[in-house]
Amino acid sequence: MSDIRQMPLFPNIPASVEDLNRHTELRHTLDLFQQHLHKEGKSEHTIKAFTSDLQLLADHTDAATPIGAYSTTMLNEFLDWLEHRRGVPCSRKSYARRVTTLKVYFKWLHTIGAIPHDPAKPVLQRSGPAPLAIVLSPDEVNAAILAARGMKRGEEPDTRPEMLFRLILDTGIKKSEAIALTPKDIDRTNPQAPFLLVKHKVRNVYKERKIELAPDWVALLDAYLAQYHPQNTIFNCTARNLEYILSDLGEAAGIPYKISFEMLRWTCAVRDTRAGQSEDYIREKLGLSPISWVETHGKIRKLVERQLRDEGAGV
Repeated sequence: MSDIRQMPLFPNIPASVEDLNRHTELRHTLDLFQQHLHKEGKSEHTIKAFTSDLQLLADHTDAATPIGAYSTTMLNEFLDWLEHRRGVPCSRKSYARRVTTLKVYFKWLHTIGAIPHDPAKPVLQRSGPAPLAIVLSPDEVNAAILAARGMKRGEEPDTRPEMLFRLILDTGIKKSEAIALTPKDIDRTNPQAPFLLVKHKVRNVYKERKIELAPDWVALLDAYLAQYHPQNTIFNCTARNLEYILSDLGEAAGIPYKISFEMLRWTCAVRDTRAGQSEDYIREKLGLSPISWVETHGKIRKLVERQLRDEGAGV
């Protein structure tokens, strides 16, 4: 298709897809790409994730780079930077999504005739199963709890690390669920059997699930509330700050890898499996659908087997 198109009102900022051509800068395509995704019925979460991925590409290659200047070599170099040289962990899941973003974006540009060829088409999407997650051993769990209790008795006592660690370890909730919790989500009707009420989304419908809580954790929560006085949600800081707290706790406990929400979620599932809890109990506790549970349950079994082998070998 010819590069000769009707001139937009502001030459440097295209007003519609008809204004796009190979000379258009990447940064000036993002709004139109978001509109395209919205028309395609993509969720707000997907649109936000794809936009974030393209902003990373813009940061790495310069947002003013013309879309026609991108080659397969440039995109592969960008992906290599993401995985090995950015200095930020890039999980297999994140890597796969970012490849998908590139493929969807450049296919769109090629389909509407803005670029003569699709540089993302030859980019390979990795296949094969993701590696098993790392979970905490019983000894590492105990070490982390001891380190957290030490933080409560330090020069600047802090109740938050133990409360946060125990919450995620015992309930297996996601980071997004934890950051949204309010004190009202803790049901104390029966002090000997408190539970957590968690809202989760299933097929675009919000549901609620109850998760048992240990009475001694509620005591930890009360000590935390007395120290921090949160106004609305239980955690009056960002999700990133909570990640730092878990990471610092792991270092203090001498654990050789970074403690994360995802690690504690898997550890929770492994602990419940080893304790003899039923599959339905664990699936509902984690908020998983029967379909997604099939793969997840297989991984949990392998994690349990690996942990038992390590314990038998004295690792």
